[in-house]
Amino acid sequence: MILRAATLDDVPAVLAFWKIAAEDTNRSDIPEGVAALIARDPAALQLAVADGEIVGSLIAGFDGWRCHLYRFAVHPDRRRQGIGAQLLAAAEERFRGFGGRRADAMVLNDNTLAHHAWAAAGYASQDDCHRWVKSL
Repeated sequence: MILRAATLDDVPAVLAFWKIAAEDTNRSDIPEGVAALIARDPAALQLAVADGEIVGSLIAGFDGWRCHLYRFAVHPDRRRQGIGAQLLAAAEERFRGFGGRRADAMVLNDNTLAHHAWAAAGYASQDDCHRWVKSL
């Protein structure tokens, strides 16, 4: 297995992978959105690839102030093999390289599988705030 940044050629495979492995893929997961992410920050979308197939993904975005983690997903058949831990370690190292001091992740309230994964990685739920959104 290798970890590498996604390329524009990966966009269709990434979207197909998220349909299998990620939660809540019906909001903004469109080819143009993924392509825009790659164009803006070519190293943000990290992929775990084994035998030419995507088995994991994690977006590690840094806006110059905060470190954000999105689309942390591992193929259901490949979970509990350390793939997520490797992706997360690479993202955290990326953030440290930027001088980041704290990473956050948005996780759906009912995605209890993810709650366990994030807790095992040392992350804690921040219950004193709530995300506010507006579709553009």
